[in-house]
Amino acid sequence: MESELKNIQNHTEDLMKKAIAHLESTLAHIRAGKANPILLDGIFVDYYGTRTPLNQVGNINTPDAKTILIQPWDKSVLPAIEKAILAANIGLTPIADQNQIRLSMPPLTEERRKELVKQSKNEAENCKITIRNCRRDGNEAIKKLEKSGLSKDLVKTGETQIQKLTDTYIAKVDTHLAVKEKEIMTV
Repeated sequence: MESELKNIQNHTEDLMKKAIAHLESTLAHIRAGKANPILLDGIFVDYYGTRTPLNQVGNINTPDAKTILIQPWDKSVLPAIEKAILAANIGLTPIADQNQIRLSMPPLTEERRKELVKQSKNEAENCKITIRNCRRDGNEAIKKLEKSGLSKDLVKTGETQIQKLTDTYIAKVDTHLAVKEKEIMTV
């Protein structure tokens, strides 16, 4: 019974870790005024009839804080890359040079910064909801073990451990949010 309790705690913690990883990924995709190649993740280019991730058709660099540079290995794919970036609607307009595409990050207005902070807070709140749902599911699994004969002391201990996990991961969400807010609001 105690090993089952430990398995429930480990499973709950794994789900909470995945929620944090998803939050990190989502926050990384929120544009904070600095050039970041992660902004281009999820953009696919029609490369000889195949949908290919943008990062697999060329090099993506950030020569400075306001520019992303895409240098395709095959120069004939430049128009397809431009088309894919425009279709992705990420708020950046590609500028094609002879063998590369330049994306310039426009400066963020105060209003846009506030919108991005609000979006970040929404993502953080969604993550907290996911973590609380993990806590609920873990506690329900422990209650099922109690019906199978687990002692009340072990049930209380298990629920306490899951609450500690919840508190830890909620604090991580708050930390990630604070870092992202600072990054967005820094001019």
